[in-house]
Amino acid sequence: MLSKNQIKLIKSLAQKKYRQQLGLFIVEGVKGIQEFLSSDVALHSLYTTESIFEVPKDVLFEISEAELRKISGLKNPNKALAIFYVPMPRAIDKTALIVALDAIRDPGNLGTIIRLCDWYGIKDLICSSNTVDCFNPKVVQATMGSLTRVNVVYLNLDHFISDYKDIVFGTYMHGDNIYTTALPDSGIIVLGNEANGISESISKTVSRRLTIPQFGTHKKTESLNVATATAIVLSEFRRQSIEM
Repeated sequence: MLSKNQIKLIKSLAQKKYRQQLGLFIVEGVKGIQEFLSSDVALHSLYTTESIFEVPKDVLFEISEAELRKISGLKNPNKALAIFYVPMPRAIDKTALIVALDAIRDPGNLGTIIRLCDWYGIKDLICSSNTVDCFNPKVVQATMGSLTRVNVVYLNLDHFISDYKDIVFGTYMHGDNIYTTALPDSGIIVLGNEANGISESISKTVSRRLTIPQFGTHKKTESLNVATATAIVLSEFRRQSIEM
């Protein structure tokens, strides 16, 4: 049976300030939990309605479906909820291709971008301090385990890019056609806020502006979703790296 303190702890981790204070975050669903258990991220506790996990007994709590619904943030809970310790970010490999996010606010967008980084072999994803927390439960859910393989680092994006020695690409509505531009296998690719794009301060540090051209006849679509744009941009960078 769940204790009041356990329920209070789990509920509190829906808020960023408590995740930061306690250094803990939530993972829900069997697949997501198994991904994290297979990684080097440390387990704090696991609550499950079925005996399907091999973890130490002192951190395993078998609960009822009613109890799981009480602590879950999902409309349809999937058998288990786990709490993990927030891992320390790893050193950034500045010789590889890096994705940078400037004030991305939507958890679903960030989760999808993390999955895309995993798919396209981007090891490091750097985020401005005002980008949504990657350990937000909605972000974790959207990553489907990719958060265990992508190094997400929050930092002062202006300072990092200003000190960076390689080329910095930015995605804009107007710029060089990404399909006709020679793209390297290293550098930073900056993607901006859903509503406002890349901030003025970051734009000053961008070496090359890229755009995804519109092919529709009317060309009245104002912009692409940032996660969709990320998929197109990373696909083109990787395509060219194969053909080089």
